[in-house]
Amino acid sequence: MSSIVSIIDGQSVTTSLAIAEGVGNPHKSVIQLVRDYLDDLEEFGGVAFENAPFETSGGAQTRRIALLNEQQATLLMTYMRNNDVVRAFKKTLVKAFFELAKSSRAQLPNFSDPVEAARAWADEKEKSNVLAIENKAKDERIQKLESFFQPGMTITAFGKMLNGVNCAQMNNYCCDQLDWLYNESRSGNNKRWRVKSYARDRYLTETNRSIGQHGGDPFIKHEPKLLIGGAKKLYDLYLGGELPMKKTWNGELTHMKFTVAA
Repeated sequence: MSSIVSIIDGQSVTTSLAIAEGVGNPHKSVIQLVRDYLDDLEEFGGVAFENAPFETSGGAQTRRIALLNEQQATLLMTYMRNNDVVRAFKKTLVKAFFELAKSSRAQLPNFSDPVEAARAWADEKEKSNVLAIENKAKDERIQKLESFFQPGMTITAFGKMLNGVNCAQMNNYCCDQLDWLYNESRSGNNKRWRVKSYARDRYLTETNRSIGQHGGDPFIKHEPKLLIGGAKKLYDLYLGGELPMKKTWNGELTHMKFTVAA
């Protein structure tokens, strides 16, 4: 039971993969449910995503999974259609979070011992200071990002401003890993990117323009454009080393505009 929940950065969490396996649904449907109700879930804290490896007959691949705290996981379960399997897993999940919390409380320091209590207080104070510094750095990063970000930037144009990013793979990454885009072209050589409903108005928008053809009818060209929310998300992924990088990348995580501002 404890394997479906764990403690990450001091918080009890489960994953969309654990929930999918517990209720007997494909992970694709569960992660889509997370994306559909992301605003609701994030009323209980930010939802973190990570790439998890898994084996297939064609070799190792990765998939995007969500990390959910107790409140987020409980809320997500309420959006699922009830049946015997779902109800049983709800009880299993509640018990798992309870047992993990109980185990964590059992590991609390002995506050009747002044030395142990002082050491625990110092540890918590250090964690608090580190968190405050990280939050301050994040706020400054967002302010700088907003200062140079221009509405109407494409994903590729934004990638060109990030040192070492393989811009030619950015649209594919946003399609395969983030599920922001889909290719409406039936030709594998000529991709026509469109914005998925999940990402529309949250991370991306689209511009449309009519393209004339010699001897043929004009057609509408759709072009995905980044919103500030999408730029923030991509930059956080960049700092986490998750974007596709060039083989010649020198390992430096820098941003051209940030460097100038500094």
